[in-house]
Formats: sequence, structure tokens, C-alpha cells
Amino acid sequence: MDQPSGRSFMQVLCEKYSPENFPYRRGPGMGVHVPATPQGSPMKDRLNLPSVLVLNSCGITCAGDEREIAAFCAHVSELDLSDNKLQDWHEVSKIVSNVPQLEFLNLSSNPLSLSVLERTCAGSFSGVRKLVLNNSKASWETVHTILQELPDLEELFLCLNDYETVSCPSVCCHSLKLLHITDNNLQEWTEIRKLGVMFPSLDTLVLANNHVNAIEEPADSLARLFPNLRSISLHKSGLQSWEDIDKLNSFPKLEEVRLLGIPLLQPYTTEERRKLVVARLPSVSKLNGSVVTDGEREDSERFFIRYYVDVPQEEVPFRIRAPRIIPLLQGQPGLQGVFQDSQAYIKRTLSQKEKRGRILWWYHELITKYGKLEPLAEVDLRPQSSAKVEVHFNDQVEEVSIRLDQTVAELKRQLKTLVQLPTSSMLLYYFDHEAPFGPEEMKYSSRALHSFGIRDGDKIFVESKTK
Repeated sequence: MDQPSGRSFMQVLCEKYSPENFPYRRGPGMGVHVPATPQGSPMKDRLNLPSVLVLNSCGITCAGDEREIAAFCAHVSELDLSDNKLQDWHEVSKIVSNVPQLEFLNLSSNPLSLSVLERTCAGSFSGVRKLVLNNSKASWETVHTILQELPDLEELFLCLNDYETVSCPSVCCHSLKLLHITDNNLQEWTEIRKLGVMFPSLDTLVLANNHVNAIEEPADSLARLFPNLRSISLHKSGLQSWEDIDKLNSFPKLEEVRLLGIPLLQPYTTEERRKLVVARLPSVSKLNGSVVTDGEREDSERFFIRYYVDVPQEEVPFRIRAPRIIPLLQGQPGLQGVFQDSQAYIKRTLSQKEKRGRILWWYHELITKYGKLEPLAEVDLRPQSSAKVEVHFNDQVEEVSIRLDQTVAELKRQLKTLVQLPTSSMLLYYFDHEAPFGPEEMKYSSRALHSFGIRDGDKIFVESKTK
């Protein structure tokens, strides 16, 4: 088979990591390796390669001499080949099969959808633990083949691949812990739930920018589908119901959630968004990248109660509980009709309330915990900017409004016309009508008035220095 035209992996490697472009450095932590090369190799003793190779956007179309790759890349653990022109999985296989220590591989933005990945080729990836296929338009068939041949794969990136559906393989992948599948066209939860079937050990699921419109799954089913999920990102999804937020509590190990940019939260203020979400997710310790402290959680739960204190009674959130006797009825001879009627009533009632969007699962638990709290009093803690004072001069009294951000010198200029004295001849005395002390001379011209603690009703006496 003819080698594809274009630049080879080895050609680009030799150019980028030549002594002129990548000089040899000594010292701990450099990660530099000078491998033994085959006898007669034209590259012998010329390349200084680190264990992490970054060869993105280099126009690579093929592997090149496999013997050279094996000689120089035996120690390489991470390889970035993103944004190249690799079209054939066989060429990728030639590279990867000669990098035995490889654990991280980035093939993003290569036109690999133009070829079929055969299992024999995929077998060369068997040691890879982290694989990035963003914007590669890799088909689900290709993904299935990879999953079959990579028994230790822990992280998989499938962003920007235009997926509208998810296709399940015949065998699930138990090793995968993290899946990034952002910026696709996944909208229905029926597709998202397949990811739980495919990856039962999933720890982190990043679904940002997929416009998922609802979490249409019973709570017990969510727990079975994602039993190990610790972190989920629904950033810029299409969620529009508080019921969907409540359902996140069904993931038994969930600790971290990202929910920025969803339609549900658009009408709320920044403070309302965070506090209402924190209050509804009692087990989540990190929201939108920020740690939820114990103090913030208590503040949020109290805020949650006060937020609904003035809501009409028919719209107050509530939690429906099945009567404790119902589990006892199940399976008892002669009581099946009672059990079924009770279950039907609860299901019907829940359905009605869900349609009205009024189920807030935590509300009554918080009322029990804190009591029914009254709204907080609104207290303006801003410093007073002005005051109305009595100005006493020449046996006259005038009420004057003064700015408290001005200085004593500026006050004198303000009073100059009123008292008919030049500023240089004025003596000002401040008298606090509630203080037990006598008047205080305002002798320093640059002192700000607010530092005196002037309030409405206080007095300022003006005298002439010539007296």
C-alpha cells in the first residue's frame, strides 16, 4: 500500500525536537530522554525527546518509518496529535503500536471518520488510559471498537462530534470513570440514560451544551443507572423544571454539580439562583465550581424558606409521603386492591402536582429543621450622605442641609453667604444633641464632616474670630 502523501509523524518529530529547536536540558523534572537508536540511523544522538510530545497542527498525514518511531518513542507516555490531517486509522496504529508506554492520546480534529477502525488496529491502543476524540466525528461503531480493545480506558472525550443519539455496545465498559461529551446535539434523556448502561462505573459526566430538556427518569432508576456518579455538568442544558433539579438527589454519590446557563434559572437573580439550588441539593458539596460551606448551606436553606413565605397557600411547596402502611400492604393476600388503590392515588397526585411545577421536595424538611421563618428586615447599612442641622449665628437659627462627604473648609464656604462672614474669620463648633458633652470645635479644615458623626437635628454654631 502506498504511503499517504504529506508530512509524516517522524518528519515532524525530527524537525520540532531537533537540538536547534529543543536543546537538551539536564536536571530533575525535565523529562528529557536520549534513547539508543538503531545502528546506522541518520538521527542517532540528534534528538532530545521529552516523555510528553505535543505535535498538534503540524499537517501530519502518516506515520513514517516505524523503526525510527520505536527507537525514539519507547519512553513517551503522552502524545498530542490534535488538529492534523490523519485520515487512516492504520497510520495512527503504526504510530501508537510503537509507543509502548503511551497512556494519553489526543486525536482531536483529525478527519478519521473517513476510515473504518478495525479491531486489529484498535488493539494497538490497548495501554491507553485517556483518549481524546473531540471533533473527530468518530462514529459510535468506532467508539464501540475502541471500548472493546482498551480494557484500562479511564477517560474518554467525545465533544463536538454532532451526536444526536447514543448507541449502546453489546458489552459495557467498567473501567471508564470520566466522560466528556459536550457540545453535541443530545436533547432527550432516553439517549443520556444509555451512557449509564454503557459506563456503570462512571464518576464524572460532562454534558454541557447539549440542550438536554428534562431528566425523564424515576428516582430509583437514576440510582441504578448511575450508582457511582460523583460529578455532573449540565451547563447550558435545556432544563426548565425544578423537578429536574430535585431528581439530581437520586444519584447516590453525587457531590459536584454545574448548572449555569439553564432556562429554569434565567428569571432569578444571581443570589436567588445559587441559594435556591444549594437548598434543594443537600448532598452536593460543590456547585458551579465553588465549595458549598456549612455556613452557606444553612443560609441557603433559611433563604429557601423565606423565599416562599408569601406564596399563596395553593402554591406552597410540599412533599408527598406514602403512608407507612403501604409497604406493609404489598404482597399481602387479600390486600392487593388496597395497595394498588393507594399507589394509584399517590401516583395520580404526584402527576397533578408535577404538571403544575409545585413539588419542592425539601420544603417541609427545612420547615421542621428551622421553623417557619419570617422575611428578614431590610436594613440600609450605607453611611448617611447628608444631614439637616441647625446653624446658630448672631442669635439666629437656620436649618441647613449639608453634605457629609465634604470637609470643614468646604462647609465654611457653604455657610459664607448665610452668616455673612469670610471663611478666614469663621469659628465652627459642632454640638451633638444626644451627647452629654459640650460643643466640639471644628478646627481642622481638611477633616471630613462624616468623621464627626453628624446626624439630623444636630447643631453647628458659627462665631467670628474678631469677637
